[in-house]
This record gives sequence, C-alpha cells and structure tokens, in this order.
Amino acid sequence: MKPRRPCIIVGMDDSRFNGDKLVCADDLRRHLQTAKALRRQANEPQAAAGKRLLLREWQAARLARTYADLLASPRFGMAARFFLSDLYGPKDFSSRDDEIERILPLMISVLPLSALQTVSLAIEVDALSEALDAAMVVELDRVGAIDRMDEEAYAAAYRRVGRRQERERQIVLVRNTGDALEKLAQKTLLTALLRLMRGPAHLAGLGDLHAFLENGFAAFRHMGDASEFLERIESRERKLSVNLFDDVAQPFAL
Repeated sequence: MKPRRPCIIVGMDDSRFNGDKLVCADDLRRHLQTAKALRRQANEPQAAAGKRLLLREWQAARLARTYADLLASPRFGMAARFFLSDLYGPKDFSSRDDEIERILPLMISVLPLSALQTVSLAIEVDALSEALDAAMVVELDRVGAIDRMDEEAYAAAYRRVGRRQERERQIVLVRNTGDALEKLAQKTLLTALLRLMRGPAHLAGLGDLHAFLENGFAAFRHMGDASEFLERIESRERKLSVNLFDDVAQPFAL
C-alpha cells in the first residue's frame, strides 16, 4: 500500500490536485472530531467549564505580556491580535468548527488547496491545544491551584503534565499555520472574494468561519513579509517551553 500523502501546500495550480484536497479534507475532519470531543469533555459538568476558562484566561494574559511589543507594533499589531485571539488564545472555537463541519463538502469544491490546508492546520492547533489544556486543568485542580493560579503553580503543573513532544508539535503547528496564512494572503482575488462574501456568510450562519479567514488574510496582508513576526513567536515559545521543563528561575522572563 502506498504511504498516505500529508496535507501540504503545493506550488502549482491548486485545481490540479483534487487528491491532495481530499487528503486535507480528511485531516480536517479528523481534527474537528478530536477538538469537539475534547471540548465536550472539558465543559461537562459546568464546574469543569469554569476551570477550563480560568486556565485559558490566565494563558491569554501570559500571551499578552509575552507579546506586548508585537501587539503595540503598527506593523505587527493586527497579526499579533489575530494570533492571540483566533489561533493561539482562549477563544472557544465551537461555533467555527460546527460551521466548517456543516459545509465541508462545499469547502472542498470551492476553496483552493492552500486555503483548505490553512484551515486544517488551524483546527489541528485547536485540537492539540484542547488536549494539552485538559491535562493542565486536571493537574492544577488536583493540587488545588486552578483558582489561585500564578506563574509558580502553572510552571509546576506544566512539568508534571510533561508531553514535551506535543508541546513542541504545538509550536511547529502555530508556525506552519502562520506560513500558510502568509502564502494565502498573497492571493489577491481570494481576499477580494472574502470581502464580498462577508454579508452572505453571516446570513448563512457562517460568520465565525468567515471572520477567521478574513481577519487572518487582512492581518497578514497588512504586515507583509511575516518571517520576522513568526520567528519571534516561534523562538519565544520554544525558549519558554525549555525554561518551564528545565525549571529555571523566572521561566516567563524572556
């Protein structure tokens, strides 16, 4: 049996690669199912949902501190806000994922391979983040630190949870998603089409999915070359992860 091809961006005309689009769609569907199952588990019972929210709010505040310079930058600020809210932040993506699942056959036929692959990467980031967050909530709750979380409690739970390879994978996925968005933002016709579809998408109940794509395109088109932006995020997250696993003093002081 031939090995399964990964969902990758190709350099030629997307319309020639229906097989690759089906592979991407299969990956996307699998990541959606994983993310939805993890969210259901994390939000039931209601007390569990509150604990998950506490963790995500704490992490959002940490991200805002770590990337304060990017958020304040005229060039990088829009992309930083998009990353910290729509890709790597505390937002609940349930509505977006439900929309994708509902119209996936249409997405396969309408979207170019590069756009489908970008969405697939974003959903994979979401699924992996849900899994890692769930493990953190369990560990923080076990020691009674979920409602009085600070940097020391977070760092200790991070080390006890472990899963270093998955943490590294999360950083790689965030970088790959950024690279994919940069390539996609160069497609002027697709960006114009998204702008035209804003009203119809909301009327059709696809507002969250449309906002994700349009906000990402707008942020990356405004920024231009994304290499410096993505390098800062990747290098800081790698250093932070190493600091946490190695139990260095003041691991969040990058």
